[in-house]
Amino acid sequence: MASLYDRLKSAQPIKAAEPRAVQQECLVVTKRVSLGKVPDIFPAPMMADISNQHVPNDLLPQDLLFLDTETTGLSRGAGTIAFLIGYGQIKGNELHITQVLMRDYHQEILLLKDLTNRLQSSQCLLTYNGTSFDLPLLQGRLVMNRLQTDVSSLMHLDLLHAARRIFRMRLGRCPLIRLEEMLFGFVREDDLPGSEVPARYFEYLKQQNEALLRDVLEHNQQDIHSLALLFLRLVQVYTKPHEIAHQQDLFSLGRVYERQGQKERAISCYKACSEKAVRDIARLRMAEILRKQRRDNEALAAYETLRQSRSVSPQVYISLAKIYEHRFRDPARALEIAKQGMLYCSERFGFLAQEDADFLDLQHRSLRLRRKVDKAREMD
Repeated sequence: MASLYDRLKSAQPIKAAEPRAVQQECLVVTKRVSLGKVPDIFPAPMMADISNQHVPNDLLPQDLLFLDTETTGLSRGAGTIAFLIGYGQIKGNELHITQVLMRDYHQEILLLKDLTNRLQSSQCLLTYNGTSFDLPLLQGRLVMNRLQTDVSSLMHLDLLHAARRIFRMRLGRCPLIRLEEMLFGFVREDDLPGSEVPARYFEYLKQQNEALLRDVLEHNQQDIHSLALLFLRLVQVYTKPHEIAHQQDLFSLGRVYERQGQKERAISCYKACSEKAVRDIARLRMAEILRKQRRDNEALAAYETLRQSRSVSPQVYISLAKIYEHRFRDPARALEIAKQGMLYCSERFGFLAQEDADFLDLQHRSLRLRRKVDKAREMD
């Protein structure tokens, strides 16, 4: 019987595992989708209105770059990496989608160099929540890979904030999937939830089976497509406000113009609000603008209409009292309005009225006006 030594001596060496083929290039997937009619140019003033920032020049459709990332985590921690970057560019009436995915970690530098080249050839970057997530993450990875690219140097339009300004009053929270459903009537079927994307990528790294990435790519493609559709819908809102279907959106547009100092545009939007849900608050905002512009007769008419409806807020009585006292020099009428405002607050808030800031304002105003009226009578 052969000894253990003899058996070990005659044993065949263990064969080394076959090395896994190393992919040298990122996976690149392209797709084209129709966008319908696309404007020939996006004027700088309109882009400034949408983005709420200075835009120096008009933009052509091909100047825009839509961007969305898929990452190895949902935080911006040091270990989180963007493994897939999806891009969208408008060409004619189509959106050309290009997705660049790193097959393994050693390809991150290729992914980021491709990003740098695309940013350098674009004029405006459009994302959804890119301000808080995508861009800080990408900037961090660029720094880690010693690439001298500053993503903040490119004009950036975060469509999350632009969409909130217009649609939040009507829709509440504005995740992209909800906007797809409410604005475009599109419901994703069998969509891979974003929270499951990292795990899917890690499984792909283990198996190197590109079929596992199909759902990830489709999810990202739809995000890019929806970004472009949302941008074009916002362009329509700002260029054709008279065609806005929902008056809550029209009121919200008026608020955007008011905050930007475009008072006449704001008044135009508020005047067009005729549905009960927004009519009175639109009239109140319009009246406030007119008062501040010292268009006293117009403001007075607007406030009086609101006061008679008794359906808005104590601010109507406060502003009316101010106009009568300071603009029309009629403290007696101002006192009468202030008293009506106190009664309105009492009816509205009950016992809590005496703790309400507006009630206290009207109460203080009434006492002061009473002294002013009594003093004027004594002088007569």
